[in-house]
Amino acid sequence: MYRETMLKVRLPNQSVKEYSRRVRALDVAADLGPRLKKDTLAAVVDGQVVGADTLLPQDGEISLRLLTAKDPEALEVMRHSCAHVMARAVMRLYPGVQLAFGPTVDNGFYYDFDLKEPLSEADFPKIEAEMAKIIAEDEPFERVEEPRDKALEICRSLGQTLKVEHIEEGLKDEAMVSFYRQGEFLDLCRGPHVPSAGAIGAFKLLSVAGAYWKGDASRQQLQRLYGTAWFSKKDLEEHLKKVEEAKRRDHRLLGKQLELFTIDPTVGSGLVLWLPKGAVVRRELENFIYAELMRRGYQPVYTPHIGRVQLYQTSGHFPYYADSQFPPIQMSDGDRYLLKPMNCPHHIMIYQSKPRSYRDLPLRLAEFGSVYRFEQSGELTGMTRVRGFTQDDAHIFCTEDQAPAEFQACIEMTQFVLNTLGLSDYRVRLGFRDPASPKYVGSPETWERAEAALEEVCRAMDLPNLTVERGEAAFYGPKVDFVVADCLGREWQLGTVQLDYNLPSAQRFDLAYIGPDNRPHRPVMIHRAPFGSFERFTGMLIEHFAGAFPLWLAPEQVRVLCVSEKFEAYGRSVERRLAEAGLRVTGDYRPEKIGAKIRDAQLQLVPYMFVVGGREMEQNAVSVRHRRQGDLGAMPVDAALARLQDEIRAKSV
Repeated sequence: MYRETMLKVRLPNQSVKEYSRRVRALDVAADLGPRLKKDTLAAVVDGQVVGADTLLPQDGEISLRLLTAKDPEALEVMRHSCAHVMARAVMRLYPGVQLAFGPTVDNGFYYDFDLKEPLSEADFPKIEAEMAKIIAEDEPFERVEEPRDKALEICRSLGQTLKVEHIEEGLKDEAMVSFYRQGEFLDLCRGPHVPSAGAIGAFKLLSVAGAYWKGDASRQQLQRLYGTAWFSKKDLEEHLKKVEEAKRRDHRLLGKQLELFTIDPTVGSGLVLWLPKGAVVRRELENFIYAELMRRGYQPVYTPHIGRVQLYQTSGHFPYYADSQFPPIQMSDGDRYLLKPMNCPHHIMIYQSKPRSYRDLPLRLAEFGSVYRFEQSGELTGMTRVRGFTQDDAHIFCTEDQAPAEFQACIEMTQFVLNTLGLSDYRVRLGFRDPASPKYVGSPETWERAEAALEEVCRAMDLPNLTVERGEAAFYGPKVDFVVADCLGREWQLGTVQLDYNLPSAQRFDLAYIGPDNRPHRPVMIHRAPFGSFERFTGMLIEHFAGAFPLWLAPEQVRVLCVSEKFEAYGRSVERRLAEAGLRVTGDYRPEKIGAKIRDAQLQLVPYMFVVGGREMEQNAVSVRHRRQGDLGAMPVDAALARLQDEIRAKSV
C-alpha cells in the first residue's frame, strides 16, 4: 500500500512544519518569511551545522535552527567561506599555487599554500583588493558531490597534487567526496559555506607564517596566510585593537624585555631557560601552591626524570602517546628508558613501595615534576607550547567512597588558585570518553561509573558554564578542565582534575589496600594540577598582566631612587631595611636626573618606587610612587614598608 512520505521539522519554539516534498533549510526559512530567507546563512540540523542549501531528509522528524548573523555558528561558517575567497584571490594573483587546507581558528581562519614566491605583509593589500572584488561579485557557493574516483580525476586535472594525496590517503575510506565551487574556483571541502560571497562582512589579512604539510616536519614547507572576518566593520575594528594589544602583551617579547626567560637553540627548541627574574615568579608560585598543599594534607615527593619503558607500557603511556614522546634511550644491557612523559606512574610506584591500609587513605602525593613531550617544531610557542615543562602535579589514592569528596576538594583548590590570581572568568569542561574511539583503556562499565561520579560532583557544585565534551577525556579516565579567559577574553586551558579507575586496575598496576574487613580492595586515583604547568601558566600570566605582575609576584618589588648622589648613603640604608624585611629591592644611584630614573623603573614595570632626597632623609621617610597610581606622597619608612607587606600578605592583584 502506498504511503506518502512526510518530514516533520521541529523549530526552536517547538512548532512543527510538515513537508511532503524534498526541501532545503532555506526553503523552510522562506516559508517562515522573506526576511528570514534573506538573513539565513546556514542551519543546525539535529545539532550539526550545515549549509542553508542542504537538502533535508525526505521523511522522519528533525530539529532545525536557522542561523543568521546573530549566531556564533554563522560567524564560523562565514569565516570558512572567507578562507575560500582568500584562496581564490591568491590563485588569481599567483598562478600555479598548490592548495593545502583552509580551516577556521579562534577569531579567524588560515589557508596553507605551496607557492614559489614568498608572501609578505607587503602583498596583503593586493590580495585584500582581489578578495573585495570576489565578494562584490556575490557569486554563490555551490556544493558538488562526486564519487571518490571522479574526485581524484578532478583534482588531477586541476593540478592540485596535495588534494590528490589527501583523497588517496586521508579520504581513502570515503565513497563520496564533496567540493565547493564559486565561479572558476573549485576546492575540495566538507563545508558548510554561506549561500554566496556577499554575506562575507569586514575582513583583514593578519600575518603569514611557515607550516608543514599535514604538520609533518619531514614534508614540504608551506606558507600559512592568516586572516579574520566579522559581520560588521565595528566588530573587525574592535578585534584588531585586541590583536594589537595582544601583540603588546606577547609573553615572548615581554619575556625578553623583562629578562624573565629565554629559549636558546643551543639548548634546544621548546626548552625554557628561566632567567633570575622569571625564576622569582616561578618560585613565588611554587611557594604559594606548596603552602596550600601542606594545609590540605599533601605529602611532597621527588621522582627521576626518566623511567624504564616497561613502566610506561604498564601505565599505557607507551605506546598510546608514542607519537608525542621522545624516542627511548637504549642501554648497553638491552634495557630501554624513556624521558618521563607523565609523573603518575612514578607516584604509583611510591604508593606500591609498602602495603597500604584503609587507614592510610586518602594518600595525597605532590610533586613539582618535570615531564617531556616531543611536540612538533611548528607547534612550539614560547612558554605556552614546549617540550619540557614542570607540572604542579599530585595524585590522590583513596577509597571509592572517598573519591567524590576528594575530587570536590581538588576542584575547590583549583578555584582558590585562580581566584587568588584574579582569574575569575573561566568555564569548566567535563571531558568524557568517545565510545567510538579506540584510544581509551578500561571497560565501558568502568568508564560509565567514573563519568557518573564525576558529573554528580560537578553538578552539585554548580560550577560556572559547565559543559560536557565527548572525546576530551584522558586515555585512562574522565576529567575536569578549567578554561580561563584572560583580560582580553582569550581562553587558556589551565588547571585539570582527572578521575582514574584504570591505572589502579588489575590490568594495569593492580593497586590494593587492606580494608576494615582485612581483605584487599582497589583504590581510586585522582590526578590534579591547578596550574597545569609552570611554563604555560607563567606565559599566560605575563600576557594577562602585560608583564606588570602584582606586588607579591613581581621579580623586583620596589626600587629606591636617589634624587642626587648626596643622598646615596640614606638610600642604601632604606634599601637594606627593606631587604632585611624580606622585600625584593634594588637601588638606582646613577648620576641621572630623577625623571629618567622614574621612567626606567616604569618601563621595567617595578610596582613601587621609593624616592629619597633631602626632605625624606631629614624625616626618615620616602616619597612613594606606584607604577599605575603615580605619586602617593611622603610616608615614614615604617609606614611605607607596612603598606607593602600588607599588600603582599593579601596577594592583591
